[in-house]
Amino acid sequence: MNFDLTKEQSMIQKLMREFAEEEVAPKADERDKTGEFPSGIFKKMADLSLMGLNFPEDYGGGGADTISFAIAVEELSRVCASTGITYSAHISLGCAPIYLFGSEEQKKKYLIPLCTGESLGSFGLTEPNAGSDAAGTQTSADKLAEGWLIQGSKCFITNASHAKFLSLTARTNITKSNREITAFIVPTDLNGVTIKDNYLKLGLKSSNTTEIFLDKVLIPLENVLGEVGNGFRQFLVTLDGGRIGIGAMAVGIAQGAFELAKKYAGQRIQFGHSLSKLQAIQHKLADMAMEIEIARNYVYKAAWLKDKGRKFTKEASICKLFASEVAMRVCNQAIQIHGGWGYIHDFKVERFFRDAKLTEIGEGTSEIQRNIIAREIGC
Repeated sequence: MNFDLTKEQSMIQKLMREFAEEEVAPKADERDKTGEFPSGIFKKMADLSLMGLNFPEDYGGGGADTISFAIAVEELSRVCASTGITYSAHISLGCAPIYLFGSEEQKKKYLIPLCTGESLGSFGLTEPNAGSDAAGTQTSADKLAEGWLIQGSKCFITNASHAKFLSLTARTNITKSNREITAFIVPTDLNGVTIKDNYLKLGLKSSNTTEIFLDKVLIPLENVLGEVGNGFRQFLVTLDGGRIGIGAMAVGIAQGAFELAKKYAGQRIQFGHSLSKLQAIQHKLADMAMEIEIARNYVYKAAWLKDKGRKFTKEASICKLFASEVAMRVCNQAIQIHGGWGYIHDFKVERFFRDAKLTEIGEGTSEIQRNIIAREIGC
């Protein structure tokens, strides 16, 4: 068993660390205050061929693996979780469904623009009355001679304001006995599509979180993604991969908060010496470092299984669940180590704390992850 990163993974880690420090970190606090979306950052990432990092070069991707994707998300989230979740959702929720289930024609038409950065990727599953119970989708799609007529709404959708098209689910057999769900590719400039970015959020304030309203939206018949009636299963597969991204994001948030707390503890003088000389603070930092390392290793294990083509549903849920709860614990302790200053925006750790909470909710709550794990172990 080899825990060393490959040469390619190490190069990506170095590239993403430098990019995050130089391009993402400097205005992260300002973006948190203003809610400004980091469009320029993603333009630069496209110029570096990072927007399709783990997809084949034939579609404009970088040909890297899932571990490299996790590394990239972690490094971005270490300085700005809003940037991290935008990138994670673009790759794992925007690009992945089209790569996994799209026809060759759909991949050329839609995946290439995503991988080259011409559009951000977006994924429409959650609805006002269908969150954890995603099978309760109420958005409908009726098949007509001229195409599919879609009616409904989606909520809490990442990146939609900056997406030229998105994948979404809709019911295609509206009966009590058959909740048939199908996935579709929907261009966002069609008549009847309205996207609103009005949420006032606790954290991740410079990420784009939207409501989508679909009022008699007509799309071509060929815009079915995958097979009619197979959309729910397809998106469960998609979410498995997305949970690796959220796990990596949580690790990055925790790492960033830990580094800030360690630095502060070394500089803050109380009772004649630095906080880092107090055993109580040393134990906090030791626990933080330990949990981050365990979480990172499990994120990499889930990514490795995915790259090997092996089943990774349980591992994806474990890494997402554990890493998200680690992020909350680490950020809480980082504020505690800072004392009163940890409550102040200028010291950054309060931003990390606010951003971390989403990792316990997005792409399946902690409760849903425990349900999945219980099912996978045969309970």
